[in-house]
Amino acid sequence: MEVRGIRPLRLLFVEDSEADAELLLRELGRGGYAVASERVEDAVGLKSALARGPWDLVVSDCSMPGFSAASALALVKKSGVDVPFVVVSGTLDEDAAVELLRAGASDFFVKGKLARLLPAVERELQEKRTREAERRSEARVKVSEERFRRLLESAPDAMVIAVGDGRIGLVNTQTETLFGYSREELIGQPIEILVPPRYRAANRPRGAGIFAPSDSRPMGTGQEIFALRKDGTEFPADMSLSLADSPEGGVLTVAIRDITNRRRTEQALQRTEQQLRQAQKMEAVGALAAGVAHDFNNILSIVLSYAGFLLDQLKPSDPMHSDAEEIRKAGERAVHLTRQLLAFSRQQAVEPRVVSLNDVTRGLEKMLRRVAGEAVELTFIPGHSLGRVRADPGHVEQVLMNLVVNARDAMPAGGQITIETTNVDVDPGYASAHPGVSAGPHVVIGVSDTGTGIDASIRERIFEPFFTTKEEGKGTGLGLSVVYGIVKQSGGHVQVHSHPGKGTTFTVHLPRTDEDVGASVPPPSLTTLRGSETVLLVESDEQLRTVEATALRKSGYGVIETQNGGEAFLACERHEGDIGLLLTDVVMRRMNGVELASRLAPMQPKMKVLYMSGHVDSASLHDEALSSGAYLQKPITPDTLLRKVREVLDSPRAQDPGGGRLTTSQ
Repeated sequence: MEVRGIRPLRLLFVEDSEADAELLLRELGRGGYAVASERVEDAVGLKSALARGPWDLVVSDCSMPGFSAASALALVKKSGVDVPFVVVSGTLDEDAAVELLRAGASDFFVKGKLARLLPAVERELQEKRTREAERRSEARVKVSEERFRRLLESAPDAMVIAVGDGRIGLVNTQTETLFGYSREELIGQPIEILVPPRYRAANRPRGAGIFAPSDSRPMGTGQEIFALRKDGTEFPADMSLSLADSPEGGVLTVAIRDITNRRRTEQALQRTEQQLRQAQKMEAVGALAAGVAHDFNNILSIVLSYAGFLLDQLKPSDPMHSDAEEIRKAGERAVHLTRQLLAFSRQQAVEPRVVSLNDVTRGLEKMLRRVAGEAVELTFIPGHSLGRVRADPGHVEQVLMNLVVNARDAMPAGGQITIETTNVDVDPGYASAHPGVSAGPHVVIGVSDTGTGIDASIRERIFEPFFTTKEEGKGTGLGLSVVYGIVKQSGGHVQVHSHPGKGTTFTVHLPRTDEDVGASVPPPSLTTLRGSETVLLVESDEQLRTVEATALRKSGYGVIETQNGGEAFLACERHEGDIGLLLTDVVMRRMNGVELASRLAPMQPKMKVLYMSGHVDSASLHDEALSSGAYLQKPITPDTLLRKVREVLDSPRAQDPGGGRLTTSQ
């Protein structure tokens, strides 16, 4: 314990004379030291005492026989103990003094001048305290540096520290990984080497030369720029800066983050939003087109039917016969337009079966060559071991025909069209980034041309109905919209890749199936369109109902006319005989056609069903109608109606009405 005015001193004597040791102790006591001492006389004692330390001072007799001061000093140094070593001697031996001082002794004094011992002890103890303070400071600096290095290494970003004139002084491992440099290659280099030359002027030296951002960018904020790797490649990066002062000058800390994936994600999101907006627009246009087609189909059914009635009554030589024929032709052209609208809106009746796209294309190849014309070279490259798809073969042919016509029109001076099929597997990541695209195995059919190409602003609208870049009167603008609708209805997706002047490629992806290719069933041959069965007719449109009833009665059928499901149910209850056929619209208010057939089946177990529709609002209702009875797509004419009615009535019954499909759709 330190006493006021008295300083404790732990002293180790290397001295064989106890009297001399006492003399030194008295001298130190007069100097204000409270001495705790121990005396040793040889190397063994010195080693043991040093191990028991710590000591503030070692005093050694220079002339002690058998164990010199030089030997004692060597042992102290070997022990690694930092303690002042003072040598005293009875005689002034300058050579010995020089030798010991060179060896590391702190001071050398003659016993006759012990007054010099106190300032020497003071000086040596102060130097020891200074050294200890320096070591503690160095230790703290090392701990701080190590902590800073660990913090730097734990950072998720590349961290670069530049000092003074903007040269790199410290980097972390993430910097080496990100930029491809080793730590040794970066240290001492100007920090500008990490950015492309075009960005260096904006990050100019400031003040004493420390690398700093331009005045337009505040310190500490991030800025998206491009960074430069050792191999010369660039990548988008977010760079944040912070500047601090130090005794050596400004210190700039730069955090650099690779944002390549973030950029890709943002771009993918933007593409997804654009595609989603486009899909929503197409859905809205499709719903409008389907509604127009539905109402128009009813009108066309009436126009075509009455045109047919007139043609049946008029002789070919009659002047009115040609007028009625023109009405019929105009109506048929309108039918073609409505079917295209329904195909675009994906509400067209389909009869899918397992087919090979190679077989469908080969069967249509001759016709496609005629459509392409002599100035166009058409090449078909069938895929090897091509998978199969489930689709309506007629619709696939329609897709091919429209794409070839579109390609031909893009090459007014001639060129080349290539049709190619192949198998592909759509990656889940790609599918998630593209709305409407499903992942998994697909079969692709591509149609490429060497034509004028499509501008980016036009590509966004090419699938819209009635959109066309052709001159007025040279195109309806429905060809590609039909392709879009058919492909979507078949569970696939269509893409277009084009650049002005470099041609265009349309690729149609259809889901692949492992089912076997189905054989086509030819329609049954009919010997007559007449009949005597009773038909329960359910049609909400009064004019159309009159046309349908008239056609049926002219062919010998008995007709019970109703305008909705409720009337049909009551009429069926009141009718005493058998009803051979229920001829009903699919979509009706309150009770749809499928539900009506199911409720009437117990009352008329022998009754067959024929559904009619201009379009189907519900895909599930459409499938149910096709599976439980025959199907007739509007617009209808007396001839198509009578053929379908006779076909259904003559077909064998697989099971009760409402239970199994009887015929195919038309």
